[in-house]
Amino acid sequence: MKLHATRAEIDAVCARIRDFGYKVHSIEGEERVVIGVVGVGDVTACLESLEAMPQVEKAVRISAPYKFVSREFRQAKTRIQANGIEIGGDEFIIMAGPCSVESEKQILDTAHFVHEHGATFLRGGAFKPRTSPYDFQGLELEGLKLLRKAQQQTGIGIITEVMSDSDVALVAEYADILQIGARNMQNFALLKALGRTSRPVMLKRGLSSTVKELLMSAEYIVAHGNPKVILCERGIRTFETATRNTCDLTAVALLNELTHLPVMLDPSHATGKRSLVPPLARAGVAIGVDGLMVEVHPEPEKAFSDGAQSLTFPQFAGMMHELQPYIQLWSAARIPEAVTV
Repeated sequence: MKLHATRAEIDAVCARIRDFGYKVHSIEGEERVVIGVVGVGDVTACLESLEAMPQVEKAVRISAPYKFVSREFRQAKTRIQANGIEIGGDEFIIMAGPCSVESEKQILDTAHFVHEHGATFLRGGAFKPRTSPYDFQGLELEGLKLLRKAQQQTGIGIITEVMSDSDVALVAEYADILQIGARNMQNFALLKALGRTSRPVMLKRGLSSTVKELLMSAEYIVAHGNPKVILCERGIRTFETATRNTCDLTAVALLNELTHLPVMLDPSHATGKRSLVPPLARAGVAIGVDGLMVEVHPEPEKAFSDGAQSLTFPQFAGMMHELQPYIQLWSAARIPEAVTV
């Protein structure tokens, strides 16, 4: 739409779109409105009709299969608000905490430490998807309550995983960001349910998923009504066995070209070795991620899950100190134009 289009002008364009049998997906900023058009029909006739309307600045056909998350749809970087923090903006984001919420002392001690050392969000799984049915599955509701207690004591934001579409409303009561784990990246019932919530969603790349498949999963969430999606590269499965996964740093740079959504990096799952987390974190900052998600545990050797890749408290403090010059360069290179959702 043209700059400062009126509500009547916007409604008129939406009505014309519906006349052609398409669905309307409107994103409204402070000054400009972008209207997404999806469906099957005579695209050329629709484009020509819309371009003829005086209140329309331009009508563009989006070639990417992921329409709403592509740079073709929106050039400006999307900024997402969660717990008063802007993800994708001028602040480098650190999400830190244990793989699983195990006890009150464990999660409270971790929350205080990572918050004091620069983390803006506490990660911790209350519901845990595990390869073996005999492994620890999480404290579930009790774990969510402990995360809330940690937030009440520190003010830190909360990100935690949701595994089922039936649990979305429950987890959204306790978390500022809903995390979709790699194994659930293509759980389409769950993605649709997340599209109907107002909470931000962090979508992790699947173990063997392509970049296109990741973006198509993000498209599910946005197309069903929730534009607050954050992407996360966490390593993919390859023939290499020296590390838990193979971190695809190229995907970070590529995603920043293809999509306007914020992009995070999880160096803990990408490597599976705590010694490799700090150097990979530095590489992530250098290549342009919007933030990092790292696993931190007060006693990794006693962790119920992912102990080998979890940083100790001193290691996390050391990594945060080492990252500071990289983050300063990152801040200096940020592009100011962005849209907040």
